[in-house]
Amino acid sequence: MSTIGFIGGSGIYEALPLNDVREVEYDTPYGEPSDAITIGEFADTGTEVAFLPRHGSNHGVSPTDLPYRANMYALKRAGVTHVFASNAVGSLKEELEPGTLVVPDQIYDRTKHRDLSFYGDGVVVHQPFADPYSPELVDHLTEAAESAVGGDEGSDGDGDDTKVVKGGTYVCIEGPQYSTRAESEFYKSQGWDLVGMTAIPEAKLAREAEIAYATIAGVTDYDVWKEDSEVTLEEVLENAERNQKAIKAAVEEAVRTLPDDLECDVHTALEGTVNTPTEAIPENTRERVEPLLGDYL
Repeated sequence: MSTIGFIGGSGIYEALPLNDVREVEYDTPYGEPSDAITIGEFADTGTEVAFLPRHGSNHGVSPTDLPYRANMYALKRAGVTHVFASNAVGSLKEELEPGTLVVPDQIYDRTKHRDLSFYGDGVVVHQPFADPYSPELVDHLTEAAESAVGGDEGSDGDGDDTKVVKGGTYVCIEGPQYSTRAESEFYKSQGWDLVGMTAIPEAKLAREAEIAYATIAGVTDYDVWKEDSEVTLEEVLENAERNQKAIKAAVEEAVRTLPDDLECDVHTALEGTVNTPTEAIPENTRERVEPLLGDYL
């Protein structure tokens, strides 16, 4: 059976029917994760779910400073093979109104100050990343969301007949500031769909760990490209809270219906990517990356 990871806001796991819940703390060579990982059996199915609150229980870390590498390394150590994530995002299109759920399939990276890889320090890994989200998991998560909450018309995000959209480009900005109007207008002019702060390097690290990864993004605002639009923390938090019921329902359906041992192309994504001869990799680096790269060294 697969172990399914979920990365999102603290408290979402409380809505999932988990039994025999326990908290596990992992030490990693990349520091401490955001929080302990909460692990439980999903509804007596035998499937384990491992939940990690991205920003920690008190939301005390900026998107730039999150321990992304420690988080994904810890999930790998927990035996996770598939990860569902959730993000609060701004919309770059009129039709993606607040309350819409989007399962994106592309990312544009506008971050500047983040560690993007597990590797380096004597080992070079050139990882293909053309499709940053696992296509198989994008399909599955979209179908689950449509089944759980989907409708033809948008709603207020209360979980009934919520508009669900498959595909789209998530532009990931550094933050913690929101976009300038010039930036927002540029992102929109490129035809991109969503703007947020946490897709990168999370998706890159999942790929480097051979973990299938997809996210469900809840639209909270129109960013600032829209005339008379201003993004405030109050608006973002209010709409994020209203989106939570739909996101929780979609994630629960996605976990419940995930086929046993669903194989995704990314589960062998490291094959042929190591550009450094094994004997040339420093011993301490080999020890550090062993849980990730061991099968290829």
